[in-house]
Amino acid sequence: MSVRARLRRWLPHPVLSLALILAWVALQNEFAAAHWLMGAIVGVVIPRLLRPFWPDPPPVRSWRAALAYAAVVLWDIAKANVQVAGWVLLRRPETLRSSWLVVPLELRVPEAITLLAGTITMTPGTVSCDLAADGSALLVHCLHTKDAAATVAEIKARYEARLMRMFGEDES
Repeated sequence: MSVRARLRRWLPHPVLSLALILAWVALQNEFAAAHWLMGAIVGVVIPRLLRPFWPDPPPVRSWRAALAYAAVVLWDIAKANVQVAGWVLLRRPETLRSSWLVVPLELRVPEAITLLAGTITMTPGTVSCDLAADGSALLVHCLHTKDAAATVAEIKARYEARLMRMFGEDES
């Protein structure tokens, strides 16, 4: 058995393993060796348990696009936290214009659709609520939007277009 095959056997999804290790240590709020060791155990065990359900790594075509996407999402989450706090603390509830939006999807890669839905939900003020059975649209609830069409266009431009580049779906 080759070294690569052995490594794949122990770390079927190395990026997931690394993310789990870092998340574990961050949640412990202390950089002790024991926390790194436990994080390593979690980072090896969980991906190995998930291997039958996720046999192939996600088809990420551009890691540069993935890093850019992560930066945009982190910025949007920070900005939305301030915005939602302002709405909740400074506005009268009846002035909020909550809305249900249907976001048509060009994405077809399941991991990309999952990432988009998760991004929408993690961004304060929006929640991804349902996916059409054929994967063609997401149902999203917005706490406040003045223009539903503009909000849908922003989701598609800021997130979906980047995910399409990241997963190589814009090459067709």
